[in-house]
Amino acid sequence: MTTSEESFVQQLLEERDPLFRETSRLKSQIAGYESFESERTSYQEQLLVKDKTITKLKQHVEMLQRIIWGKSSERFIKEDPNQRKLDFDGLDLLPEEKEVVLSALQEIEEYKTVRVVVKERVQPVRKPLPEDLPREECHIYPVRVDLDNMTELEPEVTELLEKDPPRWFVRRIIRHKYVLKVRTRDEESPIITAPMPLLPIPKSYAGASLLADIIIDKYVNHLPFYRQIQMFRQQGISIAPATINGWFQDVADLMRPTWYRLRELVLESDYIQSDETTIPIINNEKHQTIKGYIWMIRAVMSELVFFHYDHGSRAQKVALQLFKDFQGVIQTDGYAVYDIYENKKGVLPIGCWAHSRRHFEEALKEDKARASYALEQIGLLYDVERRADQQNLSYQERAELRTRLSYPIMIAFEKWLVSEYHKVLPKGRIGKAIRYTYGIYHKLTRYHLDGRLKIDNNLGENAVRPIAVGRKNWLFCGNDDAAENAAIVYSMLGCCKASNVNFRDWLIYFLNNVHNYDNDYSKDLAELLPHNFKKSQSGTI
Repeated sequence: MTTSEESFVQQLLEERDPLFRETSRLKSQIAGYESFESERTSYQEQLLVKDKTITKLKQHVEMLQRIIWGKSSERFIKEDPNQRKLDFDGLDLLPEEKEVVLSALQEIEEYKTVRVVVKERVQPVRKPLPEDLPREECHIYPVRVDLDNMTELEPEVTELLEKDPPRWFVRRIIRHKYVLKVRTRDEESPIITAPMPLLPIPKSYAGASLLADIIIDKYVNHLPFYRQIQMFRQQGISIAPATINGWFQDVADLMRPTWYRLRELVLESDYIQSDETTIPIINNEKHQTIKGYIWMIRAVMSELVFFHYDHGSRAQKVALQLFKDFQGVIQTDGYAVYDIYENKKGVLPIGCWAHSRRHFEEALKEDKARASYALEQIGLLYDVERRADQQNLSYQERAELRTRLSYPIMIAFEKWLVSEYHKVLPKGRIGKAIRYTYGIYHKLTRYHLDGRLKIDNNLGENAVRPIAVGRKNWLFCGNDDAAENAAIVYSMLGCCKASNVNFRDWLIYFLNNVHNYDNDYSKDLAELLPHNFKKSQSGTI
């Protein structure tokens, strides 16, 4: 290579190096820009997720505010006749259908106008204290009274309600013994001893009243066992926690056969309501609280209530096992588990208008016009039910009234649902409300066929309410066995409430009499249930 060639190559190398460094720098900048763009995209996605979360939280807050501070309007809808007029624009109603609907609306409004009664405000008056309470008198005399020159008038009496701490006492069972005074040499001398009465828990010093109060304090007054133990100590009584838990387990075991008999009676009826509610359970394997479910089944006509717990499951297999032999009408919310009974012979599922109404109530702030309209139409259906209640109609008369007034409203409302669904966002609140209602509309409308059937499941939900209050106080159940024991107690408590029976009176009666059924299989355990206890106390059985 010549000198000129070497010089040329050297020149090229010198020119290449800056270009190479500049290229490397530019590539590095491009990579940085790409990384920045990727990060920006990631941040945008995160912000979008957070915005959705904030929106959901705002909706939850609004719902909670409405529940806590809002006026309860399950049945009583705002009176606005203008809103209650059906808008037939866009509805595919035949002329005769339109005429029937308008006639039903007119009759409902006319009855509402007639039944309006203005109530006079009555000034509240303090009720007198019960006359059967013992009175302790405290006499107070004025000072500096000249009794020789003054005559006593009728004194002024003020009554104060006082309370002493619970009275503890020990009931001593003394069994007397007898022996023959004179006996022959060959004659045995037996000792005759009075028999021991049947105790609620054998070899235990807990009486029926104490056991009843412990259970009532936990499941009616919602006081956990540890709080009760603290109260006992303040009153000078010391009972170990293990002893309290053992007593409760024994009482639950005593109730269990009667609980099984109650389940048979409930499922033998031809019209039941079913609902589920959560109950916190301690999972010993995970060492944390998990959400379990307890089932409520209510026999509508007999008003018997049964709670069922199956390892906290809400799965379809529980329903299949629980209702496998049931024949009749079952009223539920829109939970998909119950859809299997649509095709079961002898079973007629019906829906709950209260659940549908709640969906539209949640959509008020999103789409007030459509939600208010839907609420008003559902309110018309409840107007018909109130009219039937006020007129004390028979089942047949109630069914005829529903056919004449409620059914036309439901026909028009269904067509409104169809016409409006494609106009709203499917994932919006109003869209979900319309989809939910229309999805179970065939179930919602079936109640009008039989006057015995209820428009909603509210009575069943009222039976579940004590569990919701209780879990806020005793927080959780220790295991599955404890949850089943709770289901047993709530079943008996619900039956007492439905039969207007004092739970304490019934529980003491049960504990004192349950052992009479231990070995006598000819007796029916149903005799121990609260509704039969009420009959026995009134002398009807």
